[in-house]
Amino acid sequence: MKITFACFVFVAILMSPGLTIAGQKIFSGEPAKLITQFKFQQFSGGVVIIQARVNHYPDTLNFILDTGSGGISLDSSTVVALSIPTLPSERTIRGIAGIRKVNFLYNATLHLPGLSLDSLNFHVNDYEILSSVYGVKIDGIIGYSFFSRYIVHFDYDNLLLSVYSQGDFKYKRGGYILKPLLTSIPIMQADFRDARRFNSRFYFDSGAGLCFLLSDDFNRDSVVLNPKKKPLLTQAEGLGGKMEMRLTTVKEVRIGPYRFRNVPTYIFEDIYNITAYPYLAGLIGNDLLRRFNVTLNYAKREIHLIPNSHYRSPFDYAYTGLGIYIVEGRIQVEDVIPGSPGEEAGFKVGDVLVSVGNNLSNNIQTYKNILQAPGQRIKVIVNRNDSLIILTLRPGSIL
Repeated sequence: MKITFACFVFVAILMSPGLTIAGQKIFSGEPAKLITQFKFQQFSGGVVIIQARVNHYPDTLNFILDTGSGGISLDSSTVVALSIPTLPSERTIRGIAGIRKVNFLYNATLHLPGLSLDSLNFHVNDYEILSSVYGVKIDGIIGYSFFSRYIVHFDYDNLLLSVYSQGDFKYKRGGYILKPLLTSIPIMQADFRDARRFNSRFYFDSGAGLCFLLSDDFNRDSVVLNPKKKPLLTQAEGLGGKMEMRLTTVKEVRIGPYRFRNVPTYIFEDIYNITAYPYLAGLIGNDLLRRFNVTLNYAKREIHLIPNSHYRSPFDYAYTGLGIYIVEGRIQVEDVIPGSPGEEAGFKVGDVLVSVGNNLSNNIQTYKNILQAPGQRIKVIVNRNDSLIILTLRPGSIL
């Protein structure tokens, strides 16, 4: 199991409780109108990618839709490839693995299918690691600069994004309205239980390819996790590069009236003070949020959730200890956690995956999905120093 964070920046605000609804939420003013609908792609951990263009450049670019981003951004290599002029700045962005000073493309226009957004200030960042994780070029991240202007609905059943004008909006029956705190990144209240029950604040982060994450400071001070269960070492990727994390499960996570049991949970050392502990405990990511069809209504400070067909989908409990990335067009092992099933199977850094479970697609998403099989023996053919080797991997379980 591997996770990836697109980008998020800390903001400090307060929280209000949620609200259950039976049907329409009534506001005064003009009704919201549908502007456009278009398909999106979904990658490991539930991360959403859409295609768009910038300014007059004809190239279609891949953007991650990320509620954990406080703005909008472009990849540095994309900027170079398209010869996009940018200006230096003294502003910094802060992510889970680092802090960086960034350049900007000011007053630009983003062209989505059926919609153009003008007057946007893109900051420039290096997303090479995201491209290597997902196997497609990640050209940027779209966050608050987009979500703040419209009502945006994610239909994970049909992989369809709908964009509405701001105004009175009719939510579907049977859902639940979160009332997040919001300046640029939504902050929500959630209950969870392991050794004991706890309630705290979390980022609502669609750019994080995970279910649940806690800061190590929160974990130590709250003593909320079962001390008899030893978390497993793993690695995550995000702004600034890679960082070591620990992986376990919590007995229950509750969002409003919705409960999930035995939820995969990451614990990280918050070196760059992303969560400003004790203000926040961590974040809730899109591997949990994708189990709802989600409507973001930032103007009303509301997020509407309604369970979808993925609501009861099993969680990924597999653990291999392997870090697998696209390197120069090949799927390659870049990290092997000591003592992990990957090391026990004989994997070495630099091994190139030729096939996984008799699948020769050379598709990193497909290979990752095949490896989500705790306890099963999976044959993997690797190219090591121009020789083909057959390894047998038996993924462990974090349960």
